[in-house]
Amino acid sequence: MSIDLMSVNAEFPSGFCLDNITWSITSGQHWVIVGKNGAGKSALVALLAGYAEINQGNINSTFTRIALVSYESQQRLIEQERKKDSADILDIVPVPSKVHEILWQGNNNKNSTQLAFYQRLIELFDFSGLLTRNFVDLSTGETRKLLLIKALLSQPQLLILDEPFDGLDNRMHHNLNLLLSELQKDISMVFVLNRWSEIPPFVTHYGLVSQGQLQSVLLADERGLIQDLRRLLSLQQTDLVLPAIEPCVTRNHFETGETLVKLNGVEIKYPQGFVIKDLYWEIECGQHWQLSGPNGSGKTCLLQLISGDHPQCYVNDIYVFRFKRGSGESIWDIKQNIGFLSNAFHLSYRVNCSLLHVILSGFYDSIGLYQQPTKQQSTLARQWLALIDLAEHERTPFQQLSFGDQRLALIIRAMVKHPPLLILDEPCNGLDEINRLRILSVIERIALSDKTSVIYVNHHADDVIRGINNHIMLEGDSPHATFRRLNG
Repeated sequence: MSIDLMSVNAEFPSGFCLDNITWSITSGQHWVIVGKNGAGKSALVALLAGYAEINQGNINSTFTRIALVSYESQQRLIEQERKKDSADILDIVPVPSKVHEILWQGNNNKNSTQLAFYQRLIELFDFSGLLTRNFVDLSTGETRKLLLIKALLSQPQLLILDEPFDGLDNRMHHNLNLLLSELQKDISMVFVLNRWSEIPPFVTHYGLVSQGQLQSVLLADERGLIQDLRRLLSLQQTDLVLPAIEPCVTRNHFETGETLVKLNGVEIKYPQGFVIKDLYWEIECGQHWQLSGPNGSGKTCLLQLISGDHPQCYVNDIYVFRFKRGSGESIWDIKQNIGFLSNAFHLSYRVNCSLLHVILSGFYDSIGLYQQPTKQQSTLARQWLALIDLAEHERTPFQQLSFGDQRLALIIRAMVKHPPLLILDEPCNGLDEINRLRILSVIERIALSDKTSVIYVNHHADDVIRGINNHIMLEGDSPHATFRRLNG
């Protein structure tokens, strides 16, 4: 079996184009596609899966079952379910899809072998407790695992995995690696990976994408050339200088050592049990924290208690920025002191204003820009764009950017006002090696200053940041947390 692309020009709804793609994949081959953010890696594999309008050339495939797992496929599924919420316009009561329904959607092959494989996947991904949940209640990490299970259940002949390990904790990462190593004998695979450390040992071919073209193809045994390719995609970091604080921005002043956040015995409980129980945590001005824990341990819920985005924040004993939760404070009293980025926030960010307006909206804590920014704010926003090498795209509509470039934009949107508290939930997901190192350096500069306290969620040991010295671990197998001091 094979898939052959012959001089293909293709266009995507975002306006991005692939040019003159000639590429063949045959059974037994396993590819990894590399390149910088915005180069067209995700577009190339989406083309394989049929998500593009072909303007020129041909695609011939004898693969009859192709499965794609990507941020875009995750976003499509989320949007599909959200549309049900608007069904009441037609006087229809929306019925949310259950997890188990989505897993089998479009798959009628429930023979004994397939059911046994299903049970194995459910155990491998610790998914049994989620099967009867509403899909809309899943975290982004849990949604990613659902997509992986669904793709594998479809018995693909060609499996396309765009950043499959993002959002997975270390144990899930290990389990998926073992499974893919086992399945590679029967399934051809194409990976898009930004971390070279995640490239599976069974990969047979490398493809470099640049400016919408497949620039070069290498065999895995061409080690010298591959090392040259890796160096080409790496960057020697220089000292970074952060843009200044805008003096008119709405923010409170806190003294070093003053309490920003205090959680007194908080708990989050659902019908199926506690996610978090009896948690005491205090964050002081000038303190920086790394938050970790396995998928489903409650990290996102904990951050939402602080930001005010979780409905149970008002039934807990929580102090934030000198306010006791539920004492009459407005949501904007809290938001003005927080810069925030998470996977869920990124996937739900559907406003299509210009990149510059996305950054400027960070001064006003809005989704989109609805106020006239000052001249100084515009200058600072452009300085932040220059810091991440996106200055030339300031007028580009946000939805036309690659996932990685969107991620960079939302990171600096969270930072632009130098908030007293910066919450970054797995910020490096979707970033290439250059931009990952750049963002880690920016976070380090922030953590070494006394202007902003940082809460940083991270699954990767190689993304430890100097200056973040405190660690809170949610245990996962119990609704409790442990604390320790980090070296840094």
